[in-house]
Amino acid sequence: MMEDLKLAETVERYLQGQMNAEETLHFEALRKARPEVDQFVVEHSLFIQQLEQYGSRKEFAGELGVIHDQLMETGEIRQQAPTARVADLFRKYRRVWAVAASIAGIIAITVSGLVAYFTPNSNPQIEQLSREVIFLKRQQNALSNEFQDTKAANRVPANETYKVGGTGFLIDTRGYLVTNAHVVKDAKTIIVQNKGQEYKAILVRNDAERDLAILKIQDDEFKEIGTLPYGFKRSGAELGEQIFTLGYPRDEVVYGEGYLSASTGYNGDTLSCQIAVAANPGNSGGPVFNKNGEVVGILSTRQLQAQGFVFAVTTRNIFKSLEELKKDTTYQSLRLGSLSAVKGLERPQQIKKIEDCVFLVKTYQ
Repeated sequence: MMEDLKLAETVERYLQGQMNAEETLHFEALRKARPEVDQFVVEHSLFIQQLEQYGSRKEFAGELGVIHDQLMETGEIRQQAPTARVADLFRKYRRVWAVAASIAGIIAITVSGLVAYFTPNSNPQIEQLSREVIFLKRQQNALSNEFQDTKAANRVPANETYKVGGTGFLIDTRGYLVTNAHVVKDAKTIIVQNKGQEYKAILVRNDAERDLAILKIQDDEFKEIGTLPYGFKRSGAELGEQIFTLGYPRDEVVYGEGYLSASTGYNGDTLSCQIAVAANPGNSGGPVFNKNGEVVGILSTRQLQAQGFVFAVTTRNIFKSLEELKKDTTYQSLRLGSLSAVKGLERPQQIKKIEDCVFLVKTYQ
C-alpha cells in the first residue's frame, strides 16, 4: 500500500509540473515501459479534470446564491412560502442532491479506476472499433426504403445484408481510401458513404498484419476531388501532443479530441500508439490528426476495462503498406502528400474542409 501511495504522489507531481527535467524524463520512460502506470496517469488526470469542473460549478452556484440574496434584500424578488409538496422539496434541495450525486459519481469513478489498476493479475482486453449491424425483421422493414435506391443501382446484391460499419478516409484524390482490415473482413460488397451519397468500392490491398486495408471507389457517380486538405506525417505524434479524430460511430460524422498518451499500443505493440480520446464502435479506420491537420494515425481498437484508452495504427504503417502495394505497377502513381492545407485554421474550418474526405464504410455479407 505504501508503494501505491508513493506512485500516486509521483503522478500528482508529474501532472502538476513539479518534477525537474531529469525526473520527468525518467518518469516518461517508465510510462512507456509500463502500460499500467500510463493508464493510472491518464485516469488520475481525468479525475483531476472532473474535480476542477465540479469546483467551477460549485463556485458558480455560490455566485448565483450571493446574487439571489442581494436581490432578496433589495426586494426585487420575493421568496414564496414553501409548501409540503414533493416537487417543492425536490426544487428546494436539488442543489444538495446534485452535489451528493456528483460526489458519489466521482467516488465511483475513482474507486473503479483504482480497483482496475491495483487488482493483481488483471487481464485487460481490447475490442475492435468496427460496429456490427444486426437487423431485426422490423428494422429491415423500416429501413427497406433507405436502401432501395442503392440496390436498384446494383450496388448491393439483394441477398446480402449490411453487417459491419466503420470509417475510411481518402489517401488519393482518385478515390483511394484507407481503413482497418477488420472493417472489411469477409465483405462481399463494400459501400462507402459521405453526406448521404453512396459509392461502391473494391478492396485493392488487405494488410491484416498491420490491420490496414486500401479501397478504391469504383462508381460512375464519384467525382475526383482537386487536392486533399490534409497531409500525412510519417513520424506520427509526440507524447502528450493534442490530436483530434473524425469518424462514424453513427450515420453522421462525429468529432473527438484528446492527446497521445503512449507511443506504443496495447502490451507495447510497436505498430500502434495509445491515445486518450472518446471512441465507439464505428470509429475503426477513422483518421487521427494533429493540430496542423496532418494524419498521424488510424483508430483501430480500444481497451475494454479503461474508458478513453484507444489504440491507433501509426501513419508510418500506411506508408509501408502503400510501398508494398506499389510493387504492382498498377498503383505506382500513388503518393501520400505531406503538406496540410488546413494548417493554422481554426478547428471548425479544418473540419469543414476535411469531412468531405472521410467516409462511412459499410460492408455486406
